[in-house]
Amino acid sequence: MAITFDSSLTTVLGAATPAKRKKFSDGLGLHTVGDLMRHFPRRYLETGSLTKIDDLRVGQMLCVVGEITDCRTVSYNDRRTGRPAARVEAVLRTGGPSLKMTFFARNAGTAAWHAKRVAVGNRGVFLGKADQFRDQWQLVNPQMTIFGQGDGDEGELSDDVLDIGDYYPIYPLTKGLESWDVARAVKFARSVVDSPAEVIPAPIRERYDVVGIERAYEWVHQPEDEEQVEQAHHRFRFEEALVTQLVLGRRRRATRSLGATSRDGGDGALLAAFDEQLPFTLTAGQVEVGAQIESDLAAPHPMNRLLQGEVGSGKTLVALRAMLRVVDSGGQAALLAPTEVLAQQHYRSIVTMLGDLAMGGTIFGSGAGTHVELLTGSMNKTQRTAPLSRIASGEAGIVIGTHALLQDNVFFADLGLVVVDEQHRFGVEQRAALTDKAINPPHLLVMTATPIPRTVAMTVFGDLESSTLTELPAGRAPIQTNVVPLVQQPTWIDRVWARVREEVEKGHQVYVVCPRISGDEAEVGQVDAVDVQFDEDGEPVVVTAPPAASAVEDVVAQLAGGPLLGLRIGRLHGRLASDEKDATMRAFAAGDLDVLVSTTVIEVGVDVANATAMVILDADRFGVSQLHQLRGRVGRGGFPGLCLLVSHTEVGTPARERLDVVASTTDGFLLSRFDLEQRREGDVLGASQAGRRSSLENLRVLRDEDTIVAAREAAEGLLDQDVDLAHAAELAAAVLDLERSQQAGFVDKS
Repeated sequence: MAITFDSSLTTVLGAATPAKRKKFSDGLGLHTVGDLMRHFPRRYLETGSLTKIDDLRVGQMLCVVGEITDCRTVSYNDRRTGRPAARVEAVLRTGGPSLKMTFFARNAGTAAWHAKRVAVGNRGVFLGKADQFRDQWQLVNPQMTIFGQGDGDEGELSDDVLDIGDYYPIYPLTKGLESWDVARAVKFARSVVDSPAEVIPAPIRERYDVVGIERAYEWVHQPEDEEQVEQAHHRFRFEEALVTQLVLGRRRRATRSLGATSRDGGDGALLAAFDEQLPFTLTAGQVEVGAQIESDLAAPHPMNRLLQGEVGSGKTLVALRAMLRVVDSGGQAALLAPTEVLAQQHYRSIVTMLGDLAMGGTIFGSGAGTHVELLTGSMNKTQRTAPLSRIASGEAGIVIGTHALLQDNVFFADLGLVVVDEQHRFGVEQRAALTDKAINPPHLLVMTATPIPRTVAMTVFGDLESSTLTELPAGRAPIQTNVVPLVQQPTWIDRVWARVREEVEKGHQVYVVCPRISGDEAEVGQVDAVDVQFDEDGEPVVVTAPPAASAVEDVVAQLAGGPLLGLRIGRLHGRLASDEKDATMRAFAAGDLDVLVSTTVIEVGVDVANATAMVILDADRFGVSQLHQLRGRVGRGGFPGLCLLVSHTEVGTPARERLDVVASTTDGFLLSRFDLEQRREGDVLGASQAGRRSSLENLRVLRDEDTIVAAREAAEGLLDQDVDLAHAAELAAAVLDLERSQQAGFVDKS
C-alpha cells in the first residue's frame, strides 16, 4: 500500500519501540507522515569541514564526529573556595586518537547534567581546541551537539554517525528523543512517501522565485549549503502566506458582495451640531479618516474597517462621529467594549462630549439629539428593562455595552454600525453574534488599542481595510518615562512616593498600577529562588525568582499608613462590585481622590485630564504594549506626564531590556514592532487564548514582510482571475481547508 502524507507515522518508524513511538506522537504531536515531514529543523550544524585528526597539533581547532567510550565524575574540594566541587571526565573516540574532555561543576546538579550529556555511548559532533596533558590528547573547552546512543562495535564508529551531510539538521525535540532519531525517521520517510501535492501553480512559482514542493522538502531536511535552506524556507513561508492571503481576500470580496443599507448621513443635523460645539479643531488625520469612513458608510455594501492609532490620537472621537452619521441616517450604532470599566468610561466620555445632544427624547435635549444607552452584565433585570425597550424601539441611537449586548434578549430596531473596541478580546463568534442582530449586514469599525505594523495588519486583520491616526491632538503633553531599578537602587522607592506627593501638592492626581489584586492569589509561573533550567541548546541557566508581585489591596494599606499618609487613596480592580467600580472612577474623575491604586482595568479608555503621573509597580510583569497603553492615561490635560517603571530586574535581562525600550521612546509603532519581535507568534495572533497552536507555523509577520507583501499581490491576481480558484485545484483545496478550520478564526483574533 502506498505511503502518503496522510499515512500514520508508525508506517515510517520501523523498529522503533512503542515507548519511542509515543515520544513522537505525545511529545512532539506528530501523528502522520505529513506531520513528520513538516517538523522542520530549528537549526543546522555545519559538518562539511570536519577536522582530519590523524596528525594533531597542540592549539589546533577541531570539529570532529565521535562517541563517548568512558565517563566518570570526580568529587573534590575547591582550593580557592574551600567548598565541595566536582569534575566530569569523558573520553571521546574519533576516527583518530581518542580525546579526553573535562567539565568542571560547582554543585552536584550541574555535574549530573554534564555527566548525562557525555554518558558512555553518546555520539555527536564536538568542537574545541586540541591540547596534550601527560601524553593524553585533550579537547579543551568543548562544545557539542549530541545525536544519541551508538550501536557500533567497540573499536569503530557506527556507520550512522559517519553518514551525515555537510549540514546536519537539529530538530525540535522532546525528552527521550534525540535529533538523530528524528533525522533517521525523516530520511526513511523521504525514501518511501509518495510525492506531495503541489499547491502553488507553476506561473506563480516562476514569477516569485519559489522552488517546487519536492525540492523544498529535500532542501529543508538534507541541505548541502545555507542557500538551499533559505530557498526551502522561502517556499514554505510563501505557500503559507499565499493561502492565508487568499482566505482573507475571499473574505473581503464576500463582504463586498453582501447588501447593506447605505448610511449617507441624511441631513447631517446631529453630526453638524456636534462638530459645531467641539471646543477644538479636528486634526488633519481625524478629518481624513473620517472622510474614508463616511465614504464606506455610504456604500451599498458593509464597511469593514480597522481604525488604529497612537495612544491618545483620538480614535474614540472618530468612532463617535461615525456613530452620529449612522444616527443621522435613521439607524443605530453599538459600541462593544471588553470590560465594564471601559464600557462605563466610554459611556461617560461620549455623554460628556455630546452634552445636550445626548438627551434626545427628553425635555433637556435638543431637537437634533439622540439617546445614549449603557448595557452591562452587572445590571439586574429591573435595571435592564427600560434600556432594552429603548434599544428595541430605536429610541436609543447609540448603545454602549459589554458582552451583555450579545445576549439573545437584546433586539435592535435598525443596527447600522458596530464599533468594536479592543478587537483582540473578542472572538469571531462574539462579533458575529452582534452583527447578526441587524436586519441587513451592519457596517463594522474595529479599533485597536495599540498601533500595529503593516504586515501584522495585513495578516491578522487582513479582512479589514485599514486607517491610521498618527497625529496627536493639541493639548497632549509629552510623557517622561523613567525606570526605577530597585535591585541597584533600593532607596529610590522613597523618592517615588515623594514624587507622588509633589504631584498631589500641585493639585494633580496619580495612578499606581499593580499586577495583582491581592497578596493571597497564587502567582502564575513562580519558580524557586534558585532553579537550574536549560535553554534550547541544553546549556544550564540559573533562574532567580523575583519578589512576590505587588497587589492592590496590600499596596493601598501600605501607602495609606505610610508614605502617602493623609492623601485620599482609592482602589480599583475587577473583583469589586460594578457600582463600587463606577463610584470610584467617578470620584477620581471628579478630583475627590488624590491617588488611585489599580490593576490594568484602567489600561485603555480611562480619561482623567488632571492625572499627571503614574507609578507602575513590578513593571517587568507587563508587556511592552501594555506599559505603553497604561502610561497613555496621563498627560491628557495639557500638563506634562510622568511614568515611573518600578522593577526588581537585573540589568541585561530581557525584562529589563523591555523596560529600557519603553522608557526610551513614546513611538507606539516602534514599541509595537519591538514587542512583537520578542514574543512568540502564537501570542501575536491570539492563538494562546484558545489553547491551541498558532495558525502561522512557518510564517513570521515581521521577519517575512517581503514574503507577505508578495503573497498578497499574488493572491489578488489569482482572485481577480477566478475567486473560486478553479484553475488551481490543489491551491483551492488548501484555501478551503483553512477556511473550514477552527484556526481560521485567528484572523479575527480569536
